[in-house]
Amino acid sequence: MHTSVAAFSLPQMRQRLQLLLVLGASLTLSVALIIGRVLLTQQMTFIFLLWNLFLALVPFGLSTMLGMAAGPIRARLLLPVGVVWLLFFPNAPYILTDLFHLEPRAGVPYWYDLALILTCAWNGLMLAYASLLDMQTLVRRRLGPAAGWAFAVVALLLSSFGIYLGRFLRFNSWDVLTNPLTLFYDILNRVLHPAAHPRTWGVTLLFGVFLLLGYSTVRLLGRMDDARVRE
Repeated sequence: MHTSVAAFSLPQMRQRLQLLLVLGASLTLSVALIIGRVLLTQQMTFIFLLWNLFLALVPFGLSTMLGMAAGPIRARLLLPVGVVWLLFFPNAPYILTDLFHLEPRAGVPYWYDLALILTCAWNGLMLAYASLLDMQTLVRRRLGPAAGWAFAVVALLLSSFGIYLGRFLRFNSWDVLTNPLTLFYDILNRVLHPAAHPRTWGVTLLFGVFLLLGYSTVRLLGRMDDARVRE
């Protein structure tokens, strides 16, 4: 079992700082585009994306907190924080589905709205992958590589199911506490009667495969870069 005090070594902390700077710049672009649209049109059409971006930051913040925690503290927090992380994790890739809102609107060029939503979707996806990498690393160090990848695959499939629940049934992470019975019934109904809900499993599997392929690509690109550095 890994015995280091923190999940992030000094070089990893420098990499984390660089990541925060890049993500910060990218998020700033999204916020600037949203605010610019409000100022240009005097309408609040896409202001909800600010809230979506905040929710996408929650799992990344939780995984970063766990990574920076001292070993004994991290061991105690991993399970409870991991559960909260899993509840909020779908909010990050969920922003991809905000492309549903894209349509020509008066007062702003179509390409502007396309760029606005794409930058938000990109930020949500990158926050999801960065956060999942943190959590996979923590699981791998405790249980091994196979368990780490199993965790990543399950997390992405569950997040895809969460995307379906949010986009089509309009549930959110808070419904686990505020509306648990309805949420449980709708989930159980789809699990027990999958043939009656083809869209549920179509969305879950398609988005799950897409997210897994994207995540695997990002991981592979990172390893290729590491290999070049060692040459």
